[in-house]
Amino acid sequence: MAREISRVGVVGLGTMGAGIVEVFARQGLTVVAVDRDDAALARGRGHLETSTARAVSRGKLDAAEQRRLLERVSYDTDLKAMAEAELVVEAVPEKLELKRSIFAALDEICPPETILATNTSSLSVTEIAVATSRPGKVVGLHFFNPAPVMKLVEIIRSVVTEPEVIEDVEAFAAALGKVDVTIGDRAGFIANALLFGYLNHAAAMYESHYASREDIDAAMKLGCGLPMGPLALLDLIGLDTAYEILDTMYKQSRDRLHAPTPIFKQMMTAGLLGRKAGRGFYTYDAPDSPNVVADAHTPAAGAVLAGARPVSAVGVIGSGTMATGIVEVFAKAGYDVLFVARSADKVAGVQAAVAKSLDKAVQRGKLTNEAREAALAHVSGSVQLSDLASADLVVEAIVEDLPLKQALFAELDAICKPGAILATTTSSLPVIECAAATKRPSDVIGMHFFNPAAVMRLVEVVSTVSTAKEVEATVLDVSTKLAKHPVRCGDRAGFIVNALLFPYLNDAIRMLEAHYASSEDIDAAMKVGCGYPMGPFELLDVVGLDVSLAIQRELYLEFREPGFAPAPLLEHLVTAGYLGRKTGRGFRDYTSR
Repeated sequence: MAREISRVGVVGLGTMGAGIVEVFARQGLTVVAVDRDDAALARGRGHLETSTARAVSRGKLDAAEQRRLLERVSYDTDLKAMAEAELVVEAVPEKLELKRSIFAALDEICPPETILATNTSSLSVTEIAVATSRPGKVVGLHFFNPAPVMKLVEIIRSVVTEPEVIEDVEAFAAALGKVDVTIGDRAGFIANALLFGYLNHAAAMYESHYASREDIDAAMKLGCGLPMGPLALLDLIGLDTAYEILDTMYKQSRDRLHAPTPIFKQMMTAGLLGRKAGRGFYTYDAPDSPNVVADAHTPAAGAVLAGARPVSAVGVIGSGTMATGIVEVFAKAGYDVLFVARSADKVAGVQAAVAKSLDKAVQRGKLTNEAREAALAHVSGSVQLSDLASADLVVEAIVEDLPLKQALFAELDAICKPGAILATTTSSLPVIECAAATKRPSDVIGMHFFNPAAVMRLVEVVSTVSTAKEVEATVLDVSTKLAKHPVRCGDRAGFIVNALLFPYLNDAIRMLEAHYASSEDIDAAMKVGCGYPMGPFELLDVVGLDVSLAIQRELYLEFREPGFAPAPLLEHLVTAGYLGRKTGRGFRDYTSR
């Protein structure tokens, strides 16, 4: 049976350490807080008082509770104050020798049964543990920032950690109201191992001038529902901290995807460390402020819309879910939409689906009856491509088959009037291959909507090396009039969202393959620890494992990056016909639910 812990210590009172102190004190524990000098203690005390005062102002604590909480915490500059602690958590900077020296000192001071825990996010718990004479009593206890808010705790066992210690720490985490995942000792653990590969890739994407910082961040927030874009998150974490974590992970994994992209070192040298310095990928109105201000890299409003062509008549080709959603989006925005499907039955099916979706919007109070009728009046269907001859913009939304798309674009080239823009909503195929099938490659562009198109605000506007500037401007203008948020990028596999999302998903599969953690724990770590709306395996099962494999293969063929090669487990599941929710089984079994 796990022992009850009532007296705890925290070493290091930076933002994280002070947050851990608050977590402990909120649960009625007696807390001893130690830092190197009086100034550091004062800063830590200030963090605690400010945070709890904010909780009082929001009605989450009353003044009496705050006073009792603060009274449970004592402060000292001498580690000897930890002599009676039953568990001590170290939360000092990510420097191995510093941590080892603290653990060696605590080993001399604390009773033999005291558990010594490190809050490291990337360093080896084993290397820290061997600095003591009690490595079996040393464990990783990784809180997430801000500790009072974030529910996840990663519990890291080394090869010598005693099973009883793990049981005690798991029970302790549960008593704190945290969700814990227990894992082995490897760089990055679960959350950082998956998160920082993705952040590194985003920084490299920005460094290569593939897309602007604003578009990269907006794409991942709007396309994936993430709480922050990757570059804004790097500014929050600190570029120096991110570099140290990536460097530690790379030294252990030798995975090139963890090698810090050069822009980190350049920005660190220039003092651009993120929010704490007032400048990082973005510029802030003051150090430690969350408020972004315009700088030399901020896009000029409206500059990219110069030369946009007028668009009133729109054609949509396809009858699937995506095509139907795109028809609805254009119709609600007041465009006359003619869609083309392969048969009269499919035409009727699209019209019925659009009407049903609009009816639901009226029922939910998101649309008036008048607006519904107006939208339906803008929609007409046909089985003849030749009816698109007068369209100003045609959006292709057929199956992801390149030869079919090329044949379609060649036919549209012969049918559509001069100056008509031909757009593909492909999510992974090269737009230039569609453009090359026409005699008007300058009028061809990618217009990648996200599913469901009627709900998702993001549109990736994909220009090829041949796309005319006024064509890009037109599609950006139209996207804005559709109440969408367009982001600009070049024509390469994955564009922004899929190029950043699918390597992260592939990394998660490789982590599962290595038996490092269960799919449930990996999903919990990313949802609870990083605020993702879905864990990677939940998302893979929703997207479809066959679709995911096809996209991952495209990324690998484009970039030839070994880390992008599809994980064998993904290929095996697809071969077995386990494609996710649509077949009842993927990474999880849905047949018995």
